[in-house]
Amino acid sequence: MPEPRPLVIDTDPGIDDALALLLAVASPEVDLRLVTSVHGNVEVGQTTENARRVLHLAGRADVPVAAGARESLVYPQPERAGHVHGAGGLGGVELPPSPAPLDPRPAVVALADLLMTSVAPVTVAAIGPMTNLALLVTGFPEAAARIGRLVVMGGSAARGGNVTAAAEFNVWADPEAAQAVLSSTVPTVMVGLDVTLPTVLPAAGIARFAAAGPVGATAAAMLGQYVQHARSSYGTDGVVVHDALALTEAIAPGTLGTVRRDVVVDTTLGAGRGQTLVDRRSVSAAATAVDVAETVDSAAAVEFLIERLQRLDRR
Repeated sequence: MPEPRPLVIDTDPGIDDALALLLAVASPEVDLRLVTSVHGNVEVGQTTENARRVLHLAGRADVPVAAGARESLVYPQPERAGHVHGAGGLGGVELPPSPAPLDPRPAVVALADLLMTSVAPVTVAAIGPMTNLALLVTGFPEAAARIGRLVVMGGSAARGGNVTAAAEFNVWADPEAAQAVLSSTVPTVMVGLDVTLPTVLPAAGIARFAAAGPVGATAAAMLGQYVQHARSSYGTDGVVVHDALALTEAIAPGTLGTVRRDVVVDTTLGAGRGQTLVDRRSVSAAATAVDVAETVDSAAAVEFLIERLQRLDRR
C-alpha cells in the first residue's frame, strides 16, 4: 500500500463533522496530522472541545487540535446551528474529555507550519466556514501554495441553498472568506449540495455500525437529532452526510465526478448573500477555476462510510 497522504481537517463539529473525523481516523489511505477548529455550527470554543473529544473517542487523542477563527472575516455570523446539532453540537451526547492538551498555536499558524515542513503534499479538508483557510491564503500565501489538494464542503451549483433560498450554510457563514478561497489558485474541489443532498445514510446503515461496538454505538447516538432534522428539512428517512462525503473525496480522490468551473461567491448584503455562482456554461481553464462536484454514486459513498465506521471497533 502507498504511504498515507498527510491530511488536515478544518472543522466546526457538528454531528456530520464528527462522522467525518471518525471516517478519517478509520481510513489507512490518509495520515491525519492536524485538526483545526472554526466557528460555525456552534461557537469556536465548543467546536474545539468537540473535535478533541471525538478524536479521543476514536483513539486518536494524539492528533493535535488548534483553535481557529471565532468569527467571520467581515460581518458577524447572525446565527448558529444548534437547532440542527444540539446546543453542544453533538446531538446531546456527552463525550469524555480528551487527556491531550490543546495545541497552543492559532489554527492558521499550526496549519502554515505543517504545510511548510511537510515533505509530502498535504490534503486539506475544510468542512466548516472557510475563515481559517482565507486567513491562510491571504496571510501565509507561501504555505497555502504548498497545499496539494483542498476539498471544501460548501456551496451549490444548481440546487439553491439550505440556510437561505440561495446559500449553503458553510459559505453563508462567511461569504468573504469563501470568495477568498474559491478565487485563489489553490487546487480546490467544491463538494456542495448537488452531491451531498442525494447521499443519505439510512437507518439500516446507522444500525450496522452501531452494532459494531462502543465507538459505532456512540456515533449512532449522536445522529438521533440529525435524523429528525433531515426528515423535517429534506423529507429523507436517514442522514444527509454532507461532511463525510467531502472527506470521502479527500480520502479517495475521484469518488465524485467533477468539472472545472469558474465560481464566484455573492458577498453583497442582499437576499443572494452566500450564493455560489457557478458558471456551468463551459469548462474553465483559468488558474482560479474550481473542480465542482456534480455527480456521485450515493450508494457506494454511503457503503464506504458504513464500512469504515465499523472498522473503528475492530482494530
